[in-house]
Formats: sequence, structure tokens, C-alpha cells
Amino acid sequence: MSMLDGDIELLAARLAHAQRLGNMGWAEWNLRTGGIVWSEQVYAIFGRDPVQGPLPLANLAAYVEPADLAALDELLWTVTQGVEPVQAEFRVRRADGDVRNLRMVLEPLMAPGGPTGVHGVIQDITGRRRAERIMSESRRQLLEARVQAAEERHVMLALREAILPEPVGCLDLPHTRIAVRYVPAEKTASLGGDWFEAAALPDGRALLAIGDVSGHGLPAIAHMAQLRHALVGLTMTGEPPNQLLTWLNDLVLHRLADTTATAIIGHLDAATRVFTWGQAGNLAPVLVRDGVASRLAPPRGILLGATGEVPYQLATTRLRSGDLVLMFTDGLVERRTRDIDEGLDLVMTAACKLPGRDLDEGLDRLLEDIGGPNPEDDACLLAVGILGTC
Repeated sequence: MSMLDGDIELLAARLAHAQRLGNMGWAEWNLRTGGIVWSEQVYAIFGRDPVQGPLPLANLAAYVEPADLAALDELLWTVTQGVEPVQAEFRVRRADGDVRNLRMVLEPLMAPGGPTGVHGVIQDITGRRRAERIMSESRRQLLEARVQAAEERHVMLALREAILPEPVGCLDLPHTRIAVRYVPAEKTASLGGDWFEAAALPDGRALLAIGDVSGHGLPAIAHMAQLRHALVGLTMTGEPPNQLLTWLNDLVLHRLADTTATAIIGHLDAATRVFTWGQAGNLAPVLVRDGVASRLAPPRGILLGATGEVPYQLATTRLRSGDLVLMFTDGLVERRTRDIDEGLDLVMTAACKLPGRDLDEGLDRLLEDIGGPNPEDDACLLAVGILGTC
């Protein structure tokens, strides 16, 4: 074998390899002699045994799907007019029954008397079209999911609003100003069971409470409603916060299966400025006094629904004129992108700016200072400002 023959064979091998990688082949039809030449890859594309030989142009229709015959007819008519290269896509059904998407580019071979033949490049684009269909379907499903998520968010927020309507502005109680916020998570699936309660009691004290039921979505919202409504009823007994927590713990243990919850429940005597409170696994309130923020020492208390064996204890905090107490659920400080201690530091720094300001507006500013709503968890805030004696 000469060096030239070796180069030709190497070039032919590389060309065949390129055709296989691109899943394309070439073909020529001599319109005068009837001679036809197909590359090896064209036989593979049509699923045709090379022993059977290539197909004349007119016989291609036997492979083409009926719905695509018009595209093939126009392609063949145009190329035989000898005008310019033309291309078309159509589907063929191979002998094994497999349907493939093909792109065919045909170019007339011209002579003075008119076209003498047709040169063609044929590519199997089935994989590409399948990927495009999958991508299109994925985009459609994503759009539907977004629409559905928006609708679900609207429903859940409306349900929460019905269960837990947020007061407009601050609550005015004797010698106190109280502001509350429910801050929904940015993600629909993360809407959960955070709640608050602030109300005057028949004996003149104020009930101040926040909590968070485990989980997200409608089940958490439903459990939140049961827990909060139970607290409102139990409060009428006049019992201290630790007893209220004990009863709520029994409710979670025996009626809300596979659920836990955190809570702070407190009674504020506006006349004496004594804040008596208990907690169940919740972050301790922040006290702002004389421009300095500190966390109150929490009494003993574990998650609601964890066990019925550990009693809840009480703490008593005597407040002063100008003090501010900030209660919040963990969604305010916990973020995937930062440590909880960093979140607490941000809250305490921002809380120092609350006294002496409009409390309702101050909570909005506090949320901005700590980085805005939590994308992945909702939160509740309850701020109490102690005023001077009337």
C-alpha cells in the first residue's frame, strides 16, 4: 500500500467517524443514469440493510410518515427544478417500526442542459427534537407549577388572615403600646404555623403570646389555628402562663399527632408593670432598657408535644417606663446563609432603635435592618412599649 493510499484510507475512516458522531450521511442520485450512491451512515439512518441497496428519490415516500409527505414532495420538486439548495424536515418510519426525525438538504448538480443529479446530506435529528420537546414540556410544567404555587399561596395567606387577622396599627392598652407583625416566607411551600395573640383580659392584665407550630403548608396552619384558639379559651380561666403551657402541651401530645410547637405566653400587669411569662422551646424575649438590648433569662420549658413529664416554670420581669420587650419566633433570626447568633445580634441592634419611635413603623424598619423577610420560613413579632403612668 502506497503512502497516498494510506492517507486516503485514514481520511475515509475519519470522515465515516465524523458522520457517525453527527448522525449524518451523504447521498447522490444521478438523474440521467439512475445511479445512486449512499454513504454507510445513510443506511443506518434509514435502518436499511446495505445489501438492499440505496433508494431512488421517488421511493423515499414509502418511508415518510403520511402527515409529512407534502414536505417531501415540495423538497423533491424544488430541487429537480435546478434552482438552489433546499432543505426540509420530515419523519420516517424505519423497517423496525422506529420513527425518526430527519433533516435533508438537497443540492442540484447542474450541467449546461439542466440538472444531472442531486447531492444530499441527511441528518437524524431525533435526539435533538426529543430534547426540545422535553424542554418545552418542562417549561410548561414549570409555568403551571408557578401558577399553582401562586394560587396556593393566595389561598394559604387568605386562610391565615381569616384565622389570624393582623390588627391595623398598634394595640392601645393602659400604659402600653403593642405592635405585632406576621411576616410570611417568600416561598409558598414555607408558609407555616407562626402565630401571635395580644389582648386585654377581664382582670385588666394583657395577654401577650407568640408561637410556632412545626411543619409548613395547610397542616401546620390548621394545627396553629387549633392551638391558638385553645389558648384564647384557656386564658379565660385566669391561670398563670405555666399552667396554660401545660394544658397546651397536653393538647399537642394527645390531639395533634406528629406535631411539636414552640410558644411564649405572658401576662402583663400594666398597673404594676410586672411581666409574668413562661416559654416552651422558644427564643427568649429581648428587653431594651436605656438604649441597651439584652435577652431575658428564660424559665424552664421544653417544646410543646415533646413530653408530658417536665413541668413549665414561670419568670417574672419588672419593667420600667420607657422599656421595650420584643418577642419573636425563630423564623426572624434563622437563615440558611447565616448563623443564628448573627441573626440574634442583628435583631438586638435593630431593637435598640425601637423605643421612642412609632412602634408600628419601627417594626417595619427592624425587618429592613435585619435583611428583610426570611425566604424559607415565616415569623411573628410582638413588641410591647411601656409608657409613663397616666
